[in-house]
Amino acid sequence: MVQVSYPGVYVEEIPSGVKPIEGVSTSTAAFVGVSEKGPIDEAKKISSWTEYENTYGSYVSGSYLPNSVFQFFNNGGRQCYIVRVAQDPDIASITIRNRAAAAPPEGLIISAKSPGKWGNYLHVVIDDGTDDPDNTFMIEVRESGEVSEVPDINEVVPLEVHDNLSMNPLDSNFVEDVLSAGSKLISAKVHANNTTLAAGIHRGGASPTVPLPGGNRKLQVNIDSDGYQEMTLADPCDTLVNVAASVQTAVRALSQLKASTAAAAFSSFTCTVVDGRLVLTSGAPGATSTVKVLNAVSENAAAFLQLGLSNGGAEEHGAAVQRPAKGTTYQVGDDTVAGNVAAVEAGSDGTLPVTDQTYIDGLDSLDSKDDVNLISVPGIGSTAVVDAGLNYCRNRVLQDCFFIGDMDSTDDTPDEAKTFRTSITTPNSYGAIYFPWLKALDPTGKSEEPILLPPSGFVAGMYAQIDGKRGVWKAPAGTEAVIGGAVGLAANLTDTQQGDLNKKSINCLRQFPAAGIVIWGARALSSDPEWKYIPVRRMAIFLRVSIYYGIQWAVFEPNDEDLWASLKLNIGSFMSRLYRQGAFQGDTMSKAFFVKCDSETTTQADIDAGIVNILIGFAPLKPAEFVVVKISQKAGQGAA
Repeated sequence: MVQVSYPGVYVEEIPSGVKPIEGVSTSTAAFVGVSEKGPIDEAKKISSWTEYENTYGSYVSGSYLPNSVFQFFNNGGRQCYIVRVAQDPDIASITIRNRAAAAPPEGLIISAKSPGKWGNYLHVVIDDGTDDPDNTFMIEVRESGEVSEVPDINEVVPLEVHDNLSMNPLDSNFVEDVLSAGSKLISAKVHANNTTLAAGIHRGGASPTVPLPGGNRKLQVNIDSDGYQEMTLADPCDTLVNVAASVQTAVRALSQLKASTAAAAFSSFTCTVVDGRLVLTSGAPGATSTVKVLNAVSENAAAFLQLGLSNGGAEEHGAAVQRPAKGTTYQVGDDTVAGNVAAVEAGSDGTLPVTDQTYIDGLDSLDSKDDVNLISVPGIGSTAVVDAGLNYCRNRVLQDCFFIGDMDSTDDTPDEAKTFRTSITTPNSYGAIYFPWLKALDPTGKSEEPILLPPSGFVAGMYAQIDGKRGVWKAPAGTEAVIGGAVGLAANLTDTQQGDLNKKSINCLRQFPAAGIVIWGARALSSDPEWKYIPVRRMAIFLRVSIYYGIQWAVFEPNDEDLWASLKLNIGSFMSRLYRQGAFQGDTMSKAFFVKCDSETTTQADIDAGIVNILIGFAPLKPAEFVVVKISQKAGQGAA
């Protein structure tokens, strides 16, 4: 409220009270099944077939999940969740020894990102890091495939390159963290036995100048991050050996600046000559053991001795020896245990789940996903799975999903389809089944003849396509619902046969000369005539979820007439918009829907209990399932 204090004009913004309700998505699918790779028992959203291949691999013998996901996108689907299930799979891994000089123990375990035989065809190349080759390392990841046509894997373009990795858990580029967040193919774990730590080393550059000219005898050193201290080298400094002895004496004469620094870092410090270079070594091994050199402010000796990074020197930290050994290409899951390879574990796909429960348990992975609308377990033509899917959708908190069930591929006659339907013990309006399976070209090229595929993936894609074009209130069936990607049907039905199946709420796929292969049924698995049709149930789901999320603002508002009026206004506006889009029956809004929220729906007892009740009714559109045309003859009449 504006506080007035002086004569003039005051401007205040006043809320309109209109809080638009947005319609939720209705066609985000979820598929449960067996894939080549990918996370297990975890729902992950993808938005294209390419993304599926990158995350879950390609086609798998005995599994209809990949084919169904492809046909979902091929028929109009835009996004879906994948839940990979597996039975006793193994993760491919290789343990590479570290770079310690004596008896190198196990260093780094590199594993495929997810279980499966696919990991056996990953190859990793270990090399030094680009920015700090003395302390970091690089991993290149290549893939050969089950039958490689490339004689040299090193000719294959790397799929991933992870550079400047560290073995120190305190570093931001720690290998385990980098691969966990940044790799789609591999993960890494430092082996528990990889505890060897060296003393930090500083190697001088080649061709130092000796004897040291003039009075240049000073340099600054920092041992084990204790802090820089300036020291003066004592003569003689006429040979490199004498310089090394002078450096060692000068450092050992220093005292640590920090209590946390080991005294041995200075007292046991050494400086030697190796291959014509000075090598300065800390006296205390450790992960953070280092030797750093800087130029002195005056009388500088570091430049002549080529000590310090700016003068061509190099540092090797104490944890550098824990890096995995380089110099070869390692095959994850299928290498030979010898040399730098300490252990290998082969990846396997396990076996196809032999019980329905494995697939049913996969549904639980969707519990936390509130944007799933359609659920399918492609190709698992079991009444137990269909029953579980129907119950899952009905029992979700918001009852916000619809299950698309498949029969078995062997159910290819009308009588077998009716038997399958009769065996469903808990039918309800939160799902539907389709018959028969479809024929499609084999995408792997292994079969010259068309292969059979379950209808659920095709149908889910068509749901998405019709929803996008017409709206969720339009039945996903008819000549508009032409199935893409199919070349035939497992069974061609007559009108009479479909009539019998239709009575059982079995939705048929038909092939007509003028239309092609189409969905020719729109019934849910419900005996309740109010919820007999798929678009009626899905429209109710759409309204329920959209309004649920659209009126969250009302929670904790004062429960009075102002709140009731606002709720009625906002919900009424939403329903009016749908009415104008053709979502309801009725030639007027009053006939199409109503929204009631007042003292009749919310009594004083409700107010005392913190409850506000809203009553919403709508006249659903039902498909014109039977179009009856009556024809009669008109008797000829003479001219007037």
